[in-house]
This record gives sequence, structure tokens and C-alpha cells, in this order.
Amino acid sequence: MKILLTGANGYIGMRLLPNLLELGHEVICAVRDKNRFSIDEQTKGRVQIIELDFIKEFSAGSIPKNIDIAYYLIHSMSSSTSDFDEKEAQSAIAFNRYMAETNVKQVVYLSGIVNDEKLSKHLSSRKNVEEILYQGDFNLTVLRAGIIVGSGSSSFEIIRDLCEKLPFMITPKWVLTKTQPIAIRDVIRFLTGVIGNEKTYNDSFDIGGPDVLTYKEMLHQYAKSRGFKNWIVTVPIMTPKLSSYWLYFVTSTSYKLAVNLVDSMKMEVVAKDHRLQDILGIETHSYKEAIAMAFKKIEQNLVVSSWKDSMVSGRFDRNLEKYIQVPKFGVLKDVQKRKVINEQAVLDNIWKIGGDNGWYYGNWLWKIRGFLDKVNGGVGLRRGRTHPDKIFPGDALDFWRVLLADKEAKRLLLFAEMKLPGEAWLEFRIDENKILHQTATFRPRGLKGRLYWYSIIPFHYFIFGGMIRNITKTE
Repeated sequence: MKILLTGANGYIGMRLLPNLLELGHEVICAVRDKNRFSIDEQTKGRVQIIELDFIKEFSAGSIPKNIDIAYYLIHSMSSSTSDFDEKEAQSAIAFNRYMAETNVKQVVYLSGIVNDEKLSKHLSSRKNVEEILYQGDFNLTVLRAGIIVGSGSSSFEIIRDLCEKLPFMITPKWVLTKTQPIAIRDVIRFLTGVIGNEKTYNDSFDIGGPDVLTYKEMLHQYAKSRGFKNWIVTVPIMTPKLSSYWLYFVTSTSYKLAVNLVDSMKMEVVAKDHRLQDILGIETHSYKEAIAMAFKKIEQNLVVSSWKDSMVSGRFDRNLEKYIQVPKFGVLKDVQKRKVINEQAVLDNIWKIGGDNGWYYGNWLWKIRGFLDKVNGGVGLRRGRTHPDKIFPGDALDFWRVLLADKEAKRLLLFAEMKLPGEAWLEFRIDENKILHQTATFRPRGLKGRLYWYSIIPFHYFIFGGMIRNITKTE
């Protein structure tokens, strides 16, 4: 079948894509920016990629007419704390309009479980999107999931951060709310299982794992599965705002996502029925098994996607293509050059930069800078990186965003997402004479930007000098 995959570069989309290809489907990936679609060249050769932003003005003829199935995986919860629901409704309306131009037979939408009459803004928005999609001229299948557990998922990474960093926690009372976690592997099985299945047409189904747990029990079970014990004390006085800041500073989540997560965590999210599980004959994995599978992927360096690579994990929810051309005028630079003996080894070092591997010199200074950025509302260093030795355009890399990663051209270009009085780029490039050029470029914003740059020149002297020296060490 010919399948349209919207949100193809999101966490779920990146997990779903290889499964659809393995099943022999022809896939059209709809993304807002081709430059940050983090798939390898071999996979790119097997799919059709179109650029399409459902919030922007309607563009007739953007989607091939002869599609059979479409996945609607567009969410905006992390992009705003105020108007994300309006954006989600706007996107759904636009999607229906695009689908009206095609021969699509079925649309599959991944939503959230709705139990309470009084819903959080996030869950209310998801339900509203369902109602909008039901107005489309196609058969709609809605899958409603709760907490999704998998390597790289926002829920899993938040639980991991909390447990690994805080053996003793003073937590808000929402940790006693019940939820029904589901393994990402099972979510993918449900998403692929409903393809062309007429029993699932024009209906909404809850999907969940076999365990109904409180968030507190999930934290305890995570710690037990990792071989340590944690202590959790619940207090009733922590306001939603304080809870959001608590998540923001302790975990790698963005503040916008933290606010919306806290709002949703107060609502019980438990599957009402298991009809779809019976229709498809799927036996789901337990929460404990989901954790074990996630760490198996992590330990084997097989994490396919991470929520952190989404643009909404950073500060710039916009097309980054305009930043690929590093400005030459009105900028301040730190330029380092060093002769390279073993090009491949040096490139490998560059491609491993950041995350657990660090920045090759003065890592404690980088951590301080990340902490200061976090305190000032930035992304900090906690995002790390998805792969230990692979980098794709669009990936998050600590407080940088990858603009270009081309090993054949021997060039890596990063753009700063930290809070700055200006804009910053960091580039690594090996020329034809085997010289490594390491260039930090800063375009200051007014006097404040220039004062900032000159105040950190002494630190740059040691940090950037030590970094290029250690990157070029290959023995």
C-alpha cells in the first residue's frame, strides 16, 4: 500500500517508518524541514519525502493523490503552554482539506486516553482533534495511548532522569495518579496492525499494557529493575508551577513540555477496554519488560529516535535551513587550526562529541555553562545526544542543534540553542591539506552581545584550544 506518514521525524514516526518499510509498504514522509529528517541515506532512497507544514497556508497538490493510508502523528503539546490546542485544531482542519484531494481510504491517529469529564488541556486538545478528523471524508481509526515507554520517549527519559539523579524525592501528589503504561514496541504493533482492517474503521480504541500503576509505583519499579532503591515522599503543597519547575530542572524536559505534562499527570489515564487487543490478537508487554527492552536498545546503541531531537525540545520552533550559511560580516570569531595525521580517526572523534563523551576539554566548564543556561530558561546540557557515534542534521547535541553533518565533505556544523545575546555557530571542517578548522562564530545582538563575547574570550582561549588539541589526538 502507499502510505502517507505525517510527523515522520517525530519520536513515533521514526519508530514506525522502518516497520512500514519492512512490511513492504511504499511510504511518503511528510516533514516540515527535509534538512532535519534524521534518517540514513539508504532509508532516504526507499521513501519519498515532501515538505509540508499543516499550520501554514494550504498548498494544493502537495500530497500525491493515490495514497491508500495516512498516519496522523502531528502534535504540538511541547511547542507552547498557551495556544498549542489552537495549533493542533488548525493542523487537523488543514489535514482534512489535504486528504480531500486524495483517494485515501483510512487515516490512523495516535491520541491520548480520555477518562475524566474534566480533561487536561492536552487531553482535551487530543479529543478535539479526533472530532475534527471524524469530519473528514475517510475511514478514521483512533488509537488512544497513555504513557509510552521506550528508549528515547519523553516519559521514559523523565522517569530515568528522576530515578538516576534523585534516590530521595519529595514529590507532588500527582505521583499517586493511576496510569497504564505501554511499551513503544506494542504501540507500533497496534499502529501497523490496523492497516486496512475494516473492523477498526470509524472507531476509537484504548491501548495499554497489562499494568495499571501510579507514577510513584512506576518510579519504584524502575529503580528496582536497575538494581537500586529509591525513597519517595509525597507532599500536597507543591503547586503545578512548582511541579513544572521541578521536572524542568531535574530532568532533560523543556519547560513548555513540563507544564503540559504536569497538567495531564493530574488526570487518571487507564484503558477502558481491550477490544483492539482482541481484534488484532496482540499480547502486550508489562512495564518491567518495557524497561528491559528500552535498556537493551540503549546498551546496543540502537536507539532509533528520541523526543530530544524534536525541534520542540529546543528554543527554535522554525526552519533551520536559513542558519546553514554561517554569516561572514558583523560577527566575532574564534578560529583554531591544527594539522591532522589520521583523518578518519579525527572525524570519528568529531562525530562522538558531546553527550556522555563530553567536549574533549574542560568538561566541567561546559557543565557549568549548561547549568547557567538551564537556570536562565535554556535547554542546558541534559538533552545529551541520541547516538554515541552517529549524527544527523536536526539532531539535538547538548545545547546545540546539528545543522549539517557530512562525513564525506568532512564537515560538522552546529547552531547554539542556549540562551544568548546573539546567535552562535560551531564548525569543524577538514580541508584538502588535512588541516582541521575549528571555528566558533558569534553574531552579537547589540552592545550586550559584544560585552558577552569579550567577557568569555579568556575561557575560549583554553576551551577551544584544548578541544582541537584533544580531537586531533589519534593514538
